[in-house]
Amino acid sequence: MTWNVEIDPRQCIASGSCAAIAPDVFALDGSHARPLHDRIDEDERALDAADCCPVLALTVRDGAEVIGPRP
Repeated sequence: MTWNVEIDPRQCIASGSCAAIAPDVFALDGSHARPLHDRIDEDERALDAADCCPVLALTVRDGAEVIGPRP
């Protein structure tokens, strides 16, 4: 199964927490972070990154269901 990862560039402040937690999933690209791929294999680190984003700019979906950030 795969997940979809997205970063809202209007919210992202390039804190780098996502890239530090999952460097093979996210990268800093100038003043914003970006996912390296739209779809990834299930990876707990992607959920950890979504949870740690200081502005909640990162969303992880399993199909239509938002699974990260976790409540």
